[in-house]
Amino acid sequence: MVFHWRKRGAGDVAPSEPIDREESAAARPKIGIALGSGAGRGWAHIGILRALKEAGIEPDVIAGTSVGALAGGAYAADRLDELEDWATGITRRRMFGFLDFRFWSNGLIGGGRLAEALKQNFGATAIESLPVRFAAIATEVGTGHEIWLTRGSLVDALRASYAMPGIFPPVKIAGRWLMDGAVVNPIPVSAARALGGRVVIAVNLNADLFGRGTVIQDSTIHPAPETVANRPRRFSAVMIDAFNISQDRISRSRLAGDPPDLTIAPKLGHIGLFEFHRAEEAIKIGEEAAKRALPGITAAIAALG
Repeated sequence: MVFHWRKRGAGDVAPSEPIDREESAAARPKIGIALGSGAGRGWAHIGILRALKEAGIEPDVIAGTSVGALAGGAYAADRLDELEDWATGITRRRMFGFLDFRFWSNGLIGGGRLAEALKQNFGATAIESLPVRFAAIATEVGTGHEIWLTRGSLVDALRASYAMPGIFPPVKIAGRWLMDGAVVNPIPVSAARALGGRVVIAVNLNADLFGRGTVIQDSTIHPAPETVANRPRRFSAVMIDAFNISQDRISRSRLAGDPPDLTIAPKLGHIGLFEFHRAEEAIKIGEEAAKRALPGITAAIAALG
């Protein structure tokens, strides 16, 4: 089963004329936003982007990783409404119908159905034709290089950025096999700043998952009592835990090295990594988090203006 986003006019997939990205508001510094990874929690990006736009805060630079690239690409291509319609229409049953499982392959899910949905809505849109500077973050298989996709097919860039290892197969672009950018840069502040963002807003979808992690130097001295956290887990649960923990550790390391000017951290820890059917809830949480952050954002823009 394939789900389609609501279509607009046949001719408005991509602008016919080059767009001058330098025409951002002269009265304020350029705003960059780094949209982080988080799978099913990523629908919160929709609420965040919408709330910022309603407040008159529109980014000049968007860097996104994984689902952050999907939301950022939809926003940049003026398809955020369509993405929201599609996301809120996902149920548990529809979600499984949308997945094309491929066992004994380099990815559990082939990704063909999702790729087709992207093509039907973005068509041949090129990243360089977007009205804002946009980068989708991916990781090169083998070398581990962090790749910023800033030109070429928007659809291919999005597919590469969300190609979670073991779930989706890698995507080949310009001779490189690419996978999920979350492996190396879950919240791409560095890209948003390098591409021109003077005020950089980071969106951390996983801030409340393992924010108090620490080191236990010798667990044999005082055996820990049995709790839900240390009971044997199913294989799928172990994989999700491993991904969440690695994302938290990498995110904290990258943000410490290149901190954003402001961070929006919606409380999404209760939404599972693959609970894509909870879009309405995630969008609302994202919107509320963005509204709470507005005073700090406007103050930073005024200070650097």
